[in-house]
Amino acid sequence: MDLLRDVVLLITHSGDFFTIDRVAEALSKKGAQPFRLDTDKFPLEVQMTARFDKSKSYHTLEYGTHSISTEQVQAVWMRRIWEPDLSKELAPQFREACVRESQATLDGFWDSLREARWVDNLERINVAHNKLLQLRVASVVGFVIPQTLITNKAESAREFFQQVNGKMVSKLLTTLSRSMEATSFFLYTSTVKEEDLLDAESLRYCPMVFQEQIPKQSELRVVYVNGNVFVGALDADVYAGAVDWRKPGVEVGAWQHYKLPDEVVNRLKIFMGKLGLLFGALDFIVTPSGEYVFLEINPIGEWGMLEKDLDLPISSAIADALIS
Repeated sequence: MDLLRDVVLLITHSGDFFTIDRVAEALSKKGAQPFRLDTDKFPLEVQMTARFDKSKSYHTLEYGTHSISTEQVQAVWMRRIWEPDLSKELAPQFREACVRESQATLDGFWDSLREARWVDNLERINVAHNKLLQLRVASVVGFVIPQTLITNKAESAREFFQQVNGKMVSKLLTTLSRSMEATSFFLYTSTVKEEDLLDAESLRYCPMVFQEQIPKQSELRVVYVNGNVFVGALDADVYAGAVDWRKPGVEVGAWQHYKLPDEVVNRLKIFMGKLGLLFGALDFIVTPSGEYVFLEINPIGEWGMLEKDLDLPISSAIADALIS
């Protein structure tokens, strides 16, 4: 079994492609040694060992024909974590326990890498996923944000609907999908009609996010990598009937190059600094009047379509952030 040196660990899953390959290729060109860990393959195909004595701990990981130890890992790219792909022959009660123990073991392995350079730190990623925090910080740094209500109270939702003159959308605080693939289980941003609120009492089981529907000239996917900003724009007229361009089946047209004003870039850098993140994929709306409205940030969001369609060097920037 080969023992790799000066490793950059790429944490992902077996269904990942393109972005993971581009970052691995960029790292190799820059003289680093990428090591891909498909988290869904642990524990069936990935072996992990942790040993502790009085003065030191030892962690090793074996996957395929390669083996690494904690000491070899210089940097970590947190791309995705998926739960174990375990045998369907396992009884449900055993499967739950195996998943729990496997995830706990991985958590211990992540902790053993705390001295490595992370893009990004798991704790910061988990905090940054909070959409309420995102909106608060965005407002603090001066971004325009939509009027927003989060509630499990039906009457509050109905009052907000009137407040925004019936121009309202709904979304969840948490992501239900593991990717942007069409097969994912994902609740997309949806238009709310007055009749939808007739049964709003069901909110008592699950609070939801309601926002004013912002008029669009274009939508931006802004990718931030360690001070570098890459932007792709979609012409909202092309998919005028759709609220969420990410929804499967929506024909969005071609991604276009776009340059953000310096003021927006400066606020973006302050925003990312407050979140403590080196990477983020952010969504903005540009209104017909030219106003930039912040929607959200995904700290492990997608960017492959921008590199593929616009030839933006995002993978190279991520590699630089890892080995700088």
